[in-house]
Amino acid sequence: QLQASGGGLVQAGGSLRLSCAVSGNTFRINAMTWFRQVPGKERELVATIAPAGSSDYADSAKGRFTISRDNGGNTVYLQMNKLKPEDTAVYYCHARIGLKGYWGQGTHVTVSS
Repeated sequence: QLQASGGGLVQAGGSLRLSCAVSGNTFRINAMTWFRQVPGKERELVATIAPAGSSDYADSAKGRFTISRDNGGNTVYLQMNKLKPEDTAVYYCHARIGLKGYWGQGTHVTVSS
């Protein structure tokens, strides 16, 4: 089970930190990823982090967002700085555990101009 938190309303230029904790079978967690989705559009990858810590970002997130994991590897964070109105979306975390993928419930991020 994935529990995401940290969304909210922020002004443009502000920051938010999203968290996603995995409970249950955590010893086989592989990549953890943040996606986002706005109404009428497909869910898009924002950032992903491998178990060893290597990460990758969407072009829109590079230089502004940072993905990280805690030492236990079962919590992933997304530090979002210099937020823009176009970052407004529902953010979902995803974890690959063994051969299966699991989604969190989504957390809303609204950036006002």
